Amino acid sequence: MSQRRLRNFSIIAHIDHGKSTLADKLILATSAIPERKMKEQVLDNMDLERERGITIKAQTVCLKHHADDGQSYILNMIDTPGHVDFTYEVSRSLAACEGVLLVIDATQGIQAQTIANLNLALQHNLAIIPVINKIDLPSADPDFIKEQLEDVLQIESAGAVSVSAKEGTGINELMETVVRQIPPPTGDASEKLQALLFDAWYNAYRGVIVLVKIQQGNLKVGAEIMMMATGNQFVVDELGTFNPEQEKCDQLTVGEVGYMVANIKQLDQTKVGDTITHFKNPCANPLPGYKEAKPMVFSGMYPIDGEDYENLCDALKKLTLNDASFSYEAETSTALGFGFRCGFLGLLHMEIVRERIEREYKVDLLTTAPTVIYKVITCDGKTLMIDNPSKLKEQKNIDHLKEPYIIGTIIVPEKYVGGVMALARDRRGVQKKMEYMNPQTVLLQYELPFNEIVLDFYDRLKSGTKGYASFDYEFIDFRVSNLVKLDILLNGELVDALSLITHKDKVYHQGRSLVKKLKQQIPRQMFEVAIQAAVGSKIIARETVKALRKNVLAKCYGGDITRKRKLLEKQKEGKKKMKKVGNVEISQEAFLAVLRTDDK
Repeated sequence: MSQRRLRNFSIIAHIDHGKSTLADKLILATSAIPERKMKEQVLDNMDLERERGITIKAQTVCLKHHADDGQSYILNMIDTPGHVDFTYEVSRSLAACEGVLLVIDATQGIQAQTIANLNLALQHNLAIIPVINKIDLPSADPDFIKEQLEDVLQIESAGAVSVSAKEGTGINELMETVVRQIPPPTGDASEKLQALLFDAWYNAYRGVIVLVKIQQGNLKVGAEIMMMATGNQFVVDELGTFNPEQEKCDQLTVGEVGYMVANIKQLDQTKVGDTITHFKNPCANPLPGYKEAKPMVFSGMYPIDGEDYENLCDALKKLTLNDASFSYEAETSTALGFGFRCGFLGLLHMEIVRERIEREYKVDLLTTAPTVIYKVITCDGKTLMIDNPSKLKEQKNIDHLKEPYIIGTIIVPEKYVGGVMALARDRRGVQKKMEYMNPQTVLLQYELPFNEIVLDFYDRLKSGTKGYASFDYEFIDFRVSNLVKLDILLNGELVDALSLITHKDKVYHQGRSLVKKLKQQIPRQMFEVAIQAAVGSKIIARETVKALRKNVLAKCYGGDITRKRKLLEKQKEGKKKMKKVGNVEISQEAFLAVLRTDDK
């Protein structure tokens, strides 16, 4: 098809504003899938996505639309995630587009992630079509949303399209707007091949399947290609598009989006953001690619059964290809044995990765409490990055520690502002901005230490505002803080997997709360278990799990008192001996207790 009749666009929005439902209706309207085969969230392939009602992985589909001008157009659409943890997935998708549909819920209005996604689209210089969704609901107020578009986002409301993705209202008008307002892809089919590798995943039977957008030239089956970043060479075995099922084709030309199979066996032979070109006639320069995703949350993953270590290693290798923002390295814990230290973009990202490993690769996991990365400045001026609290004890001559700070944007109804401010103050937040978006809605901006929001900040924010608040954050820099390492001891033995780094002003409260929680989670043994929280050599909190006790005096109905004492002393000696050789098993719930150290 002519390049002038191609349109590449993404759907972006705040979480739960109806992206996947809108994608379903666009697919149905273009008859890409017959109505009898249609199902909800048709592009969401994972069971996890369907259960949670969220998009985790961006999905692409090629739609054919017969426009009112009598011409046929190819619409390459990418449905993207909405949660802040998957922003990297969104930014990759936008690099393969010329425009976006910015979906806004007509009942909720503009939310934190709406603003963040809009900024991403503006950075890529994309055409923006505002879409006001859910206009069929009784509480919908499209006129108010149009005011917000102009006042908050500085977008002309005249270009907004009102739709109901659920009812199918306004879908044809939206597709006509896409054809008119989103420009066709630029590029020249006669130039040397430049193709952007913007996604890839592993298939057990076909090897690595690569998703590409042709920026210059064209790509044919049988072509000898080269990955410019890695230098690896391959021969193209198969090309095709998603309609939304895979459909083979002989070539992909400039502006088109499709998949490529090239007998790529090794997981590390591809790199998301790489440029693909012809081996014998390469292009002069690679495409800009992507900014490297930096993990912000770290957690240890250990197989509950030691024999699953190799399976876990394979699972992590495959996941790093499907998810370029996820990283891992091997580590050893005295409490848990061999495992991996994994880096994630946020808590939801961590939760999704853990569930995917357990479901898709059948490995039972034990995960440690999440922590952020810290900078350690030594007395001789060296800077070390610490992503595991247990590594801190190995460092000597520490001058000071720096922790990461983020700028958080909270959009909340006016009546909940007091509670949100109190929560932000409790988490050492510094207010930077407060403005009324309208009489009922307030935008707050706070600078916060990242380790204060990584545990349960989002849950507390949602529960404190009955689910109405929205939150988005962006990393700023590292700042000097008065931080200490909090250790947990069981019967005098250090449990390195439960250690955490916290602010000195909060360490007593956290230690006290943590040992109380652990006391509830650790089952009673035949011997007494002492749970202690310590900073260095100083014990700041203690709880004791009482021993299970047999009444050895039950049969002593009479006789001399010395007989009873003899039996009690014998029992006491047995308990001491058992304490020396006994092991305390720590359940997954005990590790999760670290996440919920707030008793409020």
